[in-house]
Amino acid sequence: MRLRATCALLGLLLLTLFGSSECLQTVVRPDKGSTVTVSTELPLDQCAVCTVRGVNGTQTSCHSSLSLVPEEEVKLLFNCSQPIEQAYTVMITRTIECTKDSCTPTTAETQSSILTEFTRTFTWELKAPEKIVVGLDILGEGLIETSQPCPNGFQYSVATSKTSGKGRTQYCRGGSVTRLDLPDQAVVSLQVKPKAQVESVLFQASAGPLKGRTMVITVDSSTTVVVSRNPEEPECEVCSVDGATPSCSPTEKTLTNAEKLQLEFSCPKPEDVYSVKINKKIECTQTSCTPAAGEVDPDLFKDFKRSLTWDMSLPERTVLTLDFPGGLKELSGAEKCQDGHQYSVSTTKSDGKIKTNSYCKGGTVSHLDLLGATTVTAEVPKGGEIDSTAFSVKAAPRGGRMMSVTPDPNTIIIISRVTSEPDCSVCENKAPKPICNTQGLTLRDPTNTSVEFTCPQPQDVFNVEINREIDCTETSCSGNIVQAESSLFPDFNRTFTWDLKVVSTRAFQLDFPEPGMRQIPKEETCPDGHTYSFVTYLRTGPATIGTFCKGGTVTTIQARYKGRMSLQVPGDRKLDPVDLKLTVGPETSMIAIVKVSLPRGVSDTNFITANYPGDFPDNQQMQWDFKVPGMHNYTVHFLDHTAPECLKNEVEVEYQKEGNKVTKLTLTDPQPEHQQGSFNMLLKNCETNRTLEGLALKYKVSVMRSGHPVLCNVDLTKHKGVSLQIEKVGSDPYCEMSIDSKVQEKIIVAAGTKASLSFLDCPNEDVRLTASKVIGCQNVSSCSAAPLTVPQLDSCLRMPLHSFTWHLIIPQDSTVDLTSPTGSLRQSLPGQECNQSVFLHFAEDNGVSVGDFCFNGVIQKVQVHANISVTATVQNFTKTRGPFLNVNFSQEIPETIIYRVSPKVSSPALLATPNWPQGMRPSSTVSWIVTLPSQYQADMQFVNLSQPKCKDRHTGIKVKMLGHEEEIMSRREDEQAEDKLTVPQSFYLNMSNCVPEDGKFGAMTKIVLQKKTNLLAIVLGIAGALLLLLIVLAVVCIVTKKKKKERNKESSIYIGKGNMFLPGDRHFSKARSDNESHVYDSIDETMVYGHLLGDSTYADSIQDHYKGMQVDSYQTFTGPTDGELPVIKEPDHGPEMDRDKTFLDPSMSFMPPRPRTPIDRQDSLGFQDRRMVDNELYTFKSTGGMNTIRLSAIDLEPEPPITEESL
Repeated sequence: MRLRATCALLGLLLLTLFGSSECLQTVVRPDKGSTVTVSTELPLDQCAVCTVRGVNGTQTSCHSSLSLVPEEEVKLLFNCSQPIEQAYTVMITRTIECTKDSCTPTTAETQSSILTEFTRTFTWELKAPEKIVVGLDILGEGLIETSQPCPNGFQYSVATSKTSGKGRTQYCRGGSVTRLDLPDQAVVSLQVKPKAQVESVLFQASAGPLKGRTMVITVDSSTTVVVSRNPEEPECEVCSVDGATPSCSPTEKTLTNAEKLQLEFSCPKPEDVYSVKINKKIECTQTSCTPAAGEVDPDLFKDFKRSLTWDMSLPERTVLTLDFPGGLKELSGAEKCQDGHQYSVSTTKSDGKIKTNSYCKGGTVSHLDLLGATTVTAEVPKGGEIDSTAFSVKAAPRGGRMMSVTPDPNTIIIISRVTSEPDCSVCENKAPKPICNTQGLTLRDPTNTSVEFTCPQPQDVFNVEINREIDCTETSCSGNIVQAESSLFPDFNRTFTWDLKVVSTRAFQLDFPEPGMRQIPKEETCPDGHTYSFVTYLRTGPATIGTFCKGGTVTTIQARYKGRMSLQVPGDRKLDPVDLKLTVGPETSMIAIVKVSLPRGVSDTNFITANYPGDFPDNQQMQWDFKVPGMHNYTVHFLDHTAPECLKNEVEVEYQKEGNKVTKLTLTDPQPEHQQGSFNMLLKNCETNRTLEGLALKYKVSVMRSGHPVLCNVDLTKHKGVSLQIEKVGSDPYCEMSIDSKVQEKIIVAAGTKASLSFLDCPNEDVRLTASKVIGCQNVSSCSAAPLTVPQLDSCLRMPLHSFTWHLIIPQDSTVDLTSPTGSLRQSLPGQECNQSVFLHFAEDNGVSVGDFCFNGVIQKVQVHANISVTATVQNFTKTRGPFLNVNFSQEIPETIIYRVSPKVSSPALLATPNWPQGMRPSSTVSWIVTLPSQYQADMQFVNLSQPKCKDRHTGIKVKMLGHEEEIMSRREDEQAEDKLTVPQSFYLNMSNCVPEDGKFGAMTKIVLQKKTNLLAIVLGIAGALLLLLIVLAVVCIVTKKKKKERNKESSIYIGKGNMFLPGDRHFSKARSDNESHVYDSIDETMVYGHLLGDSTYADSIQDHYKGMQVDSYQTFTGPTDGELPVIKEPDHGPEMDRDKTFLDPSMSFMPPRPRTPIDRQDSLGFQDRRMVDNELYTFKSTGGMNTIRLSAIDLEPEPPITEESL
């Protein structure tokens, strides 16, 4: 063979045919015994291989594929528009023929130098006698089985059959496979890339008798093994050696009850040819199974594809329970298991039907309860692992299912069969014997009843109907169509029915809650599984008014005399019915009146006549009342109808609007189009020829917007600083707003501008109008006080004003002062909520809330050292336009916010930090200047206090009395603050926030006013009383001693107009008038008024040595008594010790008891009788008028005035 770098002259002639392309000319001589085929898959006009013959190569013959003759030299010309290396393939085929013991040739040689520029495939076809195997020993590197392309470009392929693609295996170099044993007709090939160097000899061939595979197996008597060959695989005989003569079969072998049976295959790899079916039987009684598990030898035919089957038989009314360790996952449809392990469970019912479910390994299904004969099959791939116990099996009498049922009064429960399952009955357990029926059961008694099903899953066999009868009078009905969540038969397919009956001339009315009901064709079901249907009973038979689902345009149905409402719910759905309202309707001659509320926007709603697609009843009428939303047009389209043959009267369609005449049309007339307003549609049927098709109608009502917008021209140039904002808040997607002809979702009219607004299909309740105004000035001197009032907006804005916001912009280094026109404000807090019609919200310009306020509270003024917004929300701004607050501007304050507070005695006052309860803004401060009334003190309590973890600075709480420099309390966030604090006079409360790292700073403080108590006066009074007591005791002791010395001295006393008593007469020793205990050398005024020493304020005003115990006092003396002295009854002489008694019992003294009732003004410590002051001894009083003077003015001392300097 010779290669040339350029094409020969004859090749140039071919260029005119192929155009510019690559070409190659070479001489090839195939070896003896080899067939060389050169081919290309490209069309002949693009690529060709040509033979060149004749003198000077003038004869050429071009082909897409060319086979070369062995040992014959030929000149080839390759010409192609594509790269030559990729365009051509070369197939070099040899045949190795073998006898019983040798092969020719003995080696698999290659012609390695032939056409190396192309991809080459060297193929060896093997031929051998029957039962002879050809062995190819691989020379050089061994092979490794693979399914991927080989990286070095040497790809081996082995096929056991030349005609079949099955059994093809690919190899790469670099493995442990050094010998290939192949049958007759096997093919071995090697594909190499262009310019690859191939060894001249690859295999050493030999032949010998076919050595198959031998195995020893054991099969028990309950197991049957079937070994079968795939017809598409090469022939391979299987023989069982049991004795001298083997039993062989080329296709199938059945084995059972074999002990260590030798099995021989005539092929070396029978696992590629044969598959194995292993069948085992399990016999069950009503209580047990033998064996009790699906057992298998996991190593039996492990290398083969196996199908393991367990056939389980059991008596009637027996339930079979299978437990799978590890669980199963149920498959759906044609789904396959990825690992090749697939289970199938087939159950044969009594009617012969077989139910099969498929599963994969690893899932949540681990327990199966089965009825009837069951077969379990496990498909195991070649080499697959399987447990020795695939599943466990138990048998038990079919216990069925029992439940307790209590029907409601006037309710009937009907259980009926829906499948042909023969061996499942429903029983009512009554004494002395249960009543069973295979077809169904009816329960009417509203008592607890035990119902038993003889199958474990009766919901697959029976349906349940729960029926209730409702009778109506001319005014009311005995019940309502309300079916709450029911525990009766929750997993059964249920139908709830209500049989309705009213006076024959009246109609019953069903009202559906929002969003109404949607009519569907009778054969359809609702997406949520809750399907409603309505039937009315006529003399000619029942008529189905319609089938309905939740969510539609039908709001009310009226039907005459008798009817039935039903609700169908499948067993896999939770009962969730609508709340239907049943009332007595008006008198009517129609079979039904359907009321419809058509939606806003664009919609198409379908309606059908009664019994559709069946016949509408003869001589009957049905009416639809359509409520069309405002600013909408409607059109009626007849989609499908059938006209009957009328024997009497005609079919008519009548339309009527309120206040208009009736329009009568036929089924073929044009129906109303693009009309407005609500309307009624009445369908009248004639007397028809019932042997022909009757009346049926399906129609559509289309609604669209009429397109009449509401226009409004807004002029804000009349209101300085006022701007408007309008936004949609409703759910109506058809509301369209525009400003200056531009559609917007939110409209903003800037201050000082004019705008043309348009609202299309926008109800007032779906649109919110808010307004705002900016108030500010350049400096404090130019700022004037201003009330916050709401201006009169343009009347074309029909929606009510929701809120009005004033944005207060303060000059630099100034403060805004807010006061209430009613005198005070109240912050809305828990415990003192605002329930008034006016609601004010304060917020800083950065959006941080200050708080919510209303009128009539304890806050006299709010001062804010920041720009602030005030938003007023009023129920009706047309009635309340303000003023809401009075605004003034003052000099700068050091705090962010200052509240001036005057608590009330009648109720506690609650104070909260700004932005409560979210917490104060970082680094902000707030103060409360609390003014207390005179004679009152404040009990302050922090009812809610939250402290942050500070990142920078500290929080602070300080309390200081006005006019004092010292602080009563000062606490940071890392210090424990007092919960309660008593402040004796007006004070200043300050709180400041840090820069928090975590948490928030906020506080709520409660202030309660308490009347002051003068503790100092009380203490001094008690001390004075004790001192006075000591002084009196000393005086008494001295007087007593003096009396003892003068006891024997006689003396007399003159008493004008009285009797004479002998001196020294002791006859009346214990009479008060003769007792000298009331005779004093001198009388002090403090002793006369000693009974007043109980008042601490008076005790404080006298000298300490007079503060003693009360001893005696004189009553007012009115002068000598005319007439005789009173006769005094002489008492018995007491003991001698009483004669010398100096102190009297208080009950025997002249001092009256302390009054227990409130003292009069003249008895107060603050007053004295001037008549007593005029008397030197304060002993006698004149009978003149009482003239009081005030002794103390302590209560009249005014509180020190609060000035700006004291703050």
